[in-house]
Amino acid sequence: MKRILLMVFRNIIYVPYMWIRLCYHAGHANKYTDEEHYSLFKFIVKRANKSGNLLVKKYGEENIPKEDGFIFFPNHQGMYDLLAIIDACDRPLSFVGKKEVSNVPFLKQVNACAKGYWIDRQDVRQGMKVIMSITQDVKKGKNFVIFPEGTRSKNGNKPGEFKGGSFKAATKAKCPIVPVALIDCFKPFDESSIRQVTVQVHILEPMYYEEYKDLKTVEIAEIVKERIETVIKEYEENKTEPLYTYI
Repeated sequence: MKRILLMVFRNIIYVPYMWIRLCYHAGHANKYTDEEHYSLFKFIVKRANKSGNLLVKKYGEENIPKEDGFIFFPNHQGMYDLLAIIDACDRPLSFVGKKEVSNVPFLKQVNACAKGYWIDRQDVRQGMKVIMSITQDVKKGKNFVIFPEGTRSKNGNKPGEFKGGSFKAATKAKCPIVPVALIDCFKPFDESSIRQVTVQVHILEPMYYEEYKDLKTVEIAEIVKERIETVIKEYEENKTEPLYTYI
């Protein structure tokens, strides 16, 4: 909470203007291109990071597929995750979130602009409709972020269980699956301190359809989790930037 207040205080002149712009974009999503929406997100996030004493280190940009129509699958550490991913990725992204946070300010507006989806984990039928909608969007060239844990881990840099169902849209769309390792993204909003914090976003080598087409979604989930955990483990053991390699 202290860091959020710091972000607002240091941008007190800009906050009303940027909030009005974001809400207008959200209410007129079809008036702007994905690139125009995303440019606004990045502007807001970069100002928030600078004023909030936050540094996002990004790695593996070369691993982002050349063609659009891919899905990022990051571990989930908290509310700051999306801000870190937006800061780290220059390609427009849409988001899939749980219905419980659909009315959280900023997340609500960003998801409306990005034409993302809220999923009701208690409603199987609604969940399947969302999966089919994402599948069609990805086939048309939209990029998504899906958190395979379904909810944030409360164990810092230790990911929770990756659910196989989270990968159904990717397997149906036959699109690249891009593991993303987030490190220390829980610190900005979970810690009461406003000291400078550095978070890391590692975009790992994608899994293309030919690699996973014969695997079950639970097997894909396990592979993605293992790759993310390898990067996090290397950092935790050495407290240095991971020098990871994947075949």
